[in-house]
Amino acid sequence: MQDKRTGLIHHPYTPPEGFAAPQPGVYKASTVFFPSVAAMRSREWKDKTGYTYGLHGTPTSYLLEERIATLEGGAQCLLVPSGLAAIATVALSLLKSGDEVLIPDNAYGPSKALANGELKDWGITHQCYDPMDPQDLARRIGPRTKLVWLEAAGSVTLEFPDLREQLRICRAAGVLCALDNTWGAGLAFNAFELGQGQGVDISIHALTKYPSGGGDVLMGSIVTRDPQLHIRLKLTHMRLGLGVGMNDVEAVLRALPSLVLRYREHDRTARALARWCQGRPEVAQVLHPALPGSPGHAHWQALCGTEEGKAAGLFSVIFHERYSAAQVDAFCDALRLFKLGYSWGGPTSLVVPYELAGMRQGWPAHLARGTLVRFSTGLEAVEDLQADLAQALAALN
Repeated sequence: MQDKRTGLIHHPYTPPEGFAAPQPGVYKASTVFFPSVAAMRSREWKDKTGYTYGLHGTPTSYLLEERIATLEGGAQCLLVPSGLAAIATVALSLLKSGDEVLIPDNAYGPSKALANGELKDWGITHQCYDPMDPQDLARRIGPRTKLVWLEAAGSVTLEFPDLREQLRICRAAGVLCALDNTWGAGLAFNAFELGQGQGVDISIHALTKYPSGGGDVLMGSIVTRDPQLHIRLKLTHMRLGLGVGMNDVEAVLRALPSLVLRYREHDRTARALARWCQGRPEVAQVLHPALPGSPGHAHWQALCGTEEGKAAGLFSVIFHERYSAAQVDAFCDALRLFKLGYSWGGPTSLVVPYELAGMRQGWPAHLARGTLVRFSTGLEAVEDLQADLAQALAALN
């Protein structure tokens, strides 16, 4: 008679097929079983026709990859441990010593730090270009330029560039372009169809933000339409040993059905609060792509339209110069519903003050002088958030 220890591991029961429910099953594995040596030797993971090892995917991760590809308007998707991991994977796959990458001056800070750190150490140079001046991008593209990063809207200051013109310049120069599409979330616009049948080569997305929606998951994605480019990225992904936890994948899968509703609500709240801040005497400038007068508003309107659900839940304010950085810090400390914390896209509203002078090559002419504070709206009632801002401004004064 077989020992119970063995029987519990090699139990013969298999549940019947045909179970269907709103949420997909969660398949977690490092080891994957094969029925035969022939199957082990012939099974392919690169085209998702089979399973070989947990790092290369399970039914759960395959499902999320397909849904994210659909969300972004692409054909293939890779999952990575964070948005920054997506940026790094693209760089490591497409760049080598002697190459150059161009980055918008208002890009996500860690992307610029990667270029200044590891990429520089490996002999890969970079330049930062003015995202609001397409001709500055055109002037900087040279024979060593192998990749151009785009970002819409820009990090922290939320300028919206002329993506179509930037893409046209990259296409004319024969340079690959990748977009950080975290802000747009695949909803504000289709990165692969920006006009005249043209789109970016790669769209990366910090699924940590809106797709997760809970402020409790770290994950990123890399979406493409070109099969050869996808395989090149996928092989780098494999060689780096990048993987994601299936419980985290489950959390994103569970959140995706409400993504459109949540994104629209974040957008609605951010627009209302941004308009309210425009009327405050303490504020020198409000930055939000949907506000007329905000840098790049016309580009946002031309690409995204004007309806709610096309502008995310971020806005920034620049306080008048008469307020010191310490006073603005005290304003942030006085907020009760807006919590001090990085990231965005979750149910809780967040606030972060920034020292903009150290983040840019020079102070942009389109930005007022003063201390900048970025807000991320959560899912609280807009009236309560406005009251919170009002009481903190009273403390500032």
